[in-house]
Amino acid sequence: MSKAVVVLARGFEEIEAVTVIDVLRRAGVEVTVAGLEPGAVSGSHDIGVVADRAIEQVDVAEYDALILPEGMPRAANLRDDSRVRELVQSFAKADKLCAAICAAPIALEAAGVLAGRRATSYPGFELPSARYVEQSVVIDRNIVTSRGVGTALEFALALVERLATPELAAQLRQRMLISG
Repeated sequence: MSKAVVVLARGFEEIEAVTVIDVLRRAGVEVTVAGLEPGAVSGSHDIGVVADRAIEQVDVAEYDALILPEGMPRAANLRDDSRVRELVQSFAKADKLCAAICAAPIALEAAGVLAGRRATSYPGFELPSARYVEQSVVIDRNIVTSRGVGTALEFALALVERLATPELAAQLRQRMLISG
């Protein structure tokens, strides 16, 4: 079974975070929620999620994927947090999946893992070192990026394809009545 860690900062975008956590768990992926602060993390619409652990307790060796679901200004909190940058660099160095949606790819950019890679983000948050692509979900080897709230299900299913199987992602798409 694959394992993923989802990192949340206060004010996270709930649809992006909860969709990814839910879909990955439906696929049998073991998901850990890590907060930049211990305890409950409040989203941008005052929906709270209790973190399973603090970011300092995340051991790269335990996980197959690191996922960053954030809008602005929370994505700047991820980008500017040295613990997040170090975690992204460690996952990338280990050739493990690094995924970010909405404005959160700026944290991947700040960690230096997007140079020359195809990537996307929320409009207005272009990534100078990446080859920017305006697609819902962009996959370049171990980097997965997506545009925002409206692409959260596609992003989550792309992660299922990588962390489980394409067949399971197709089954989930059918069960959840997702067209396309």
